[in-house]
Amino acid sequence: MAYATTNPYTGEVVKSFPTAKDDEVKAAIGLADDAFKGWKNTSYEERAAVLLKAAEILRKRHTEYAKILTLEMGKLIAEAEAEVELSAKILEYYAKNGAAQLQPRSIPVEGLPADAAKLVYQPLGVLYIVEPWNFPYYQIVRISAPQLMAGNTLLLKHASNVPQAAATFEKLFIEAGLPKGAFINLYAAHNHSELILSDPRVRGVALTGSEPAGAAVASTAAKYLKKSTLELGGSDAFIVLDDADIDKAAKWAVFGRHWNAGQVCVSSKRIILVDSIYDEFMEKYRAGVAALKAGDPLDPSTTLAPLSSFEALELLKKQVSMAVAGGAKATVAGQPVPEKGAFYQPTILEDIAPKNPAYYTEMFGPVSQIYRVADEAAAVKMANDSPFGLGGSVFTKDPVRAQRVAKQIDTGMMYINHPTGVRADIPFGGVKNSGYGHELIDLGIHEFVNIKVIVDMPIDGDF
Repeated sequence: MAYATTNPYTGEVVKSFPTAKDDEVKAAIGLADDAFKGWKNTSYEERAAVLLKAAEILRKRHTEYAKILTLEMGKLIAEAEAEVELSAKILEYYAKNGAAQLQPRSIPVEGLPADAAKLVYQPLGVLYIVEPWNFPYYQIVRISAPQLMAGNTLLLKHASNVPQAAATFEKLFIEAGLPKGAFINLYAAHNHSELILSDPRVRGVALTGSEPAGAAVASTAAKYLKKSTLELGGSDAFIVLDDADIDKAAKWAVFGRHWNAGQVCVSSKRIILVDSIYDEFMEKYRAGVAALKAGDPLDPSTTLAPLSSFEALELLKKQVSMAVAGGAKATVAGQPVPEKGAFYQPTILEDIAPKNPAYYTEMFGPVSQIYRVADEAAAVKMANDSPFGLGGSVFTKDPVRAQRVAKQIDTGMMYINHPTGVRADIPFGGVKNSGYGHELIDLGIHEFVNIKVIVDMPIDGDF
């Protein structure tokens, strides 16, 4: 695979990087394992200091770091700076809370003293992390902050179109004081996953990406009995009930579908509207989408970025064409997008029948899938009629009703009166084809540690 920075706004290939050779991959595993032997014995205070320093550097040079994201995958500069800040907050969260989350926990055992049986949390070793392009820093730090705090070391295989973001984060950790080899950026080929996961020094893999990529890596991990976590696609339902604040719901729907140019696994991809508010909502929603301004992502006035690549643009065009061929009604919104760059004209799809290929397809880009349903029960049924189960939203003024609906949706996350969001202190994870495992808070830090049981039996005790 070719690692290269191609500016999606200009189409210019800025810089390319050679793919790692087998010997380089093997050497990186050795370096990461050597680093682990020392890093696992450092104190929580030493590890926290590195994370805090990394957060400090990110904030000090936030615009410099943000511009790399805009250059490589076209993210709006304001959204890029927000990602830098979110990454800093995650680093700070684990620096502050990680030690407490890794403290031994006593468990009650009948007939033994109160502290005789404990769970201790110990690092596993070298971890392989495979990350996507849509949030180049956030995706890295979501795994690296907790696992470095836990005492593990990391090999990163990032997406091929964000090689500078990957290299930048390796340099960031080194500058922050992380020992050499504890975090290695590796421009690995797809077939290197077998080489990496077959090595006994590598103890697990965390992947964020597509269903095919997740299935392939999880299969390889299972073959070698390695722990894996997967965060895959999503097709989040955005449910608007008859008693919702329509102005608020329409405003959040525009944001929820179009932030990061609609290239978010938890984007509000399926907007499900109860019949009685359909027309009012759509009038406001169409106006909001039409007001989006496509243009230079470095221009603060731009509100709609290009897609991450021209390949992504072609895929989205194909998906919409198939939806229309299947009977969907497509309406474009807003002023024509620039001809230069990987822009896609915001499009609203309606009348999508279950037999339409779009019905079960995740679309990455500014394409809104709109569904009309009779009532709350029909909305819940449609929301659950998906192979995905990552996030979702429900809009209603009734808090009891909101909780009732949220609990019925078969998904890993539900937000009330807000699109699915991301924060440093809220866990992230899905079910069904959206993957398994959790990231962030204590759930994330416990994914790749050995939760060891230590039982101190009395000398003359009888089990």
